[in-house]
Amino acid sequence: MVPDQNLRNAGIDVIEGEVVRVDASGRKVTLANGDTLDYHKLFLATGASPMVPPIEGRDLEGVMTLRGLPDACRIKNYFLEKKPRRILFIGAGFITLEVASLLAATAKDKMDITIVELMDRPLPLMLDMDMASLVKTHLEEKGLRVMTGEKVEKIIGTADKVSGVLLASGKELPADMVFMNIGTRPNVELATEIGLEVGRFGIKVNPYQETSDPHILAGGDCVEKFHFITGKPVPGQLRGPAVIQGRLAAKRLAGYAIPFPGVLNAGGCQFFERVATSTGLTEEEAKREGFDTITATVDSRSKHGMIPGVQPWRIKLVFDKKTEKLIGGQIVAHTVASAKSIDTVNALIWGGKTMSDLTTHMCACNPDISSEPSLEPISIAGEQALQKLKA
Repeated sequence: MVPDQNLRNAGIDVIEGEVVRVDASGRKVTLANGDTLDYHKLFLATGASPMVPPIEGRDLEGVMTLRGLPDACRIKNYFLEKKPRRILFIGAGFITLEVASLLAATAKDKMDITIVELMDRPLPLMLDMDMASLVKTHLEEKGLRVMTGEKVEKIIGTADKVSGVLLASGKELPADMVFMNIGTRPNVELATEIGLEVGRFGIKVNPYQETSDPHILAGGDCVEKFHFITGKPVPGQLRGPAVIQGRLAAKRLAGYAIPFPGVLNAGGCQFFERVATSTGLTEEEAKREGFDTITATVDSRSKHGMIPGVQPWRIKLVFDKKTEKLIGGQIVAHTVASAKSIDTVNALIWGGKTMSDLTTHMCACNPDISSEPSLEPISIAGEQALQKLKA
């Protein structure tokens, strides 16, 4: 059943159309077809759009971004019609890694795939260098070319079609298709026209999703969020916070007052046989925010050591030395199950748990689905951090 029909079955009117104007003083919304709608409360969920830097050649045929279904259909059609062989990705975030690995896996030996990243490692917003090196090694083992510390200066083309990119270092790389995945920007044009207060990362809202206009609420990728640990404004454009903010806005309209707690930007991606996840602050971010950190890295395994098919995985935890609280975690694993331990780390950060607390952490265990209890990596990381603290 389509989502619109589910809403209609729940007694909700669904109107498909573009909002072109909001009269906040008269509380009216005008649609592109001229229809107007009155409102008591208005909720803005205008989302975000791919960020496209002002690089020469960005409008050439074969230069793609990926944000939603229309983009995916355009990409699919281009592959079917043009059959590109040399694929180049700008940016090494999770969208790039997932798409690049899927292309490599489904068209093995038919594509040359190159990833160009301005930062010194893949997944730079998720992982520290020591964890990201595992990712880079795996991608290269699978035949992908990963170039870090390189900036794309220009996209080259002939007859309005992309043919390659020129790097700031002077290198020229051929390409039949270029993906630009370097982030998103919030869609705040309508909010700005209304006169709502807008911050650096989107529409400003209070903890109950209310904007500077008491009759207008907003949530999701279009709003500015704050970090649970630092309290500072952040983009936080992930699906988890968007869902919670929509839920809290609905609760507010129903008479509840449940505040949004902030974000940890927990996220993850899968590429080939590896999964990378993270939450909270990386060690690099924490130091940049002024934290004196203690970190612990533990190598674990997916099953009891005596069970066939055991796979290794690694976890890194970041602690604030002053308070001893857990403030971040990263996992690179062979299995999704192991990588889901990041949700446990996420909950421990929400709960304000310390190194000492983690030494008593007990997980449900079974030889077929987890390592032996004496090697539980989160508790071992707590032990390691305590030893470093006392050193």
